[in-house]
Amino acid sequence: MNNSQVIIFGEVLFDCFPDGNVVLGGAPFNVAWHLQAFGVSPLFISRIGNDIYGETIQKAMADWGMNLSGLQYDQFYPTGIVQVKFIDNEPSYDIVENSAYDFIDFSMLPNLAENSILYHGTLALRNSISAKTLEKIKTDISPSIFLDVNLRSPWWNSNVIKSLLKQTSSLKLNEEELSLLITEKKDINEAINYLFSTYPLNNITLTKGKAGAIAFTRDGISKQISPSQNIAVIDTVGAGDAFCSVLILGMLKNWDISTTLTKAQEFASAIVERQGATTNDKSFYASFLKE
Repeated sequence: MNNSQVIIFGEVLFDCFPDGNVVLGGAPFNVAWHLQAFGVSPLFISRIGNDIYGETIQKAMADWGMNLSGLQYDQFYPTGIVQVKFIDNEPSYDIVENSAYDFIDFSMLPNLAENSILYHGTLALRNSISAKTLEKIKTDISPSIFLDVNLRSPWWNSNVIKSLLKQTSSLKLNEEELSLLITEKKDINEAINYLFSTYPLNNITLTKGKAGAIAFTRDGISKQISPSQNIAVIDTVGAGDAFCSVLILGMLKNWDISTTLTKAQEFASAIVERQGATTNDKSFYASFLKE
C-alpha cells in the first residue's frame, strides 16, 4: 500500500429530524470513518463544540480507533447540526451557520506530512476561517488533492469551486453538480473534456445514481460501472461518501481504474442497503479489502 498520509478536512455534524432522531454524519467524517475501517488511519481535521454533540463525536471516533489529533474544540461555537424538515414529504435542510467546523484554526493543527493525499469537500469552506486554513495546509505541504464536490445551497459559489479546481488532481461529482458548474456544456463528454483542458485534473469520477458511475482519466481512458439490479435500497444517504472512500483506497493500493470503480460501486451499493451512511460493524468492511 502507498504510505501516503491521508488527510480528511471538513465538517462533522448531526442531522436532526422532526421526530427527535439525530444521525452523526457530514461527508468528510463519513469518508474518514470508512477509511479507518479499511485500515488507512486517516487524519480527520475538523472542529466541534463544547456540548453533548461534541462529546458524542469524540467518543465515537475514539471507540472506532480514529486519530483525534486533528479534532479541534471550540468554546464558543456549537457542534454542527442540520435541521431536517419535510414539506409535502420532501426533505429540506437548514445547515446551521456559524458552527464549530466553520472555524477550523490553522494554529491548532498537528504536524502534517508532505507526502499526503488531502480530501476535502466544499461545505466547510463557506466561512473564510476554515477556507484560509485549508489554503495554508495546501501551501505548506503541497498534497495531492481530492475534491469531492458537494453543492449545498446557499453555501456554494461557482467561482470559488473553479478556483479550487485549479489545485485539484482527483475530482468526484455527480451529474447535477457537473451541469451546475459547467453550464456552457450540455453534453457530459464535452463537459468532462472541458474540465481536463481547463484544470490540472488527472482523473474525474462522475456518479450517476441508479445508473452507476463513470471514471475518466486525463489520457483518455474511461470506464463505466452499473450497480446490480437486485439492490434493495433502504437509504441513499452517504452513498457518494462511500464511493469516495473506496476511490481513495484504490489510490493507496494502486488498484487499476476498473478494480477501483468496481469496488467503489459495490461498497456504495452495500451502504444503500443499510440504514444510515456508516456502520459500526467492522466485519462489514472486510470483503471490500480483498484484491
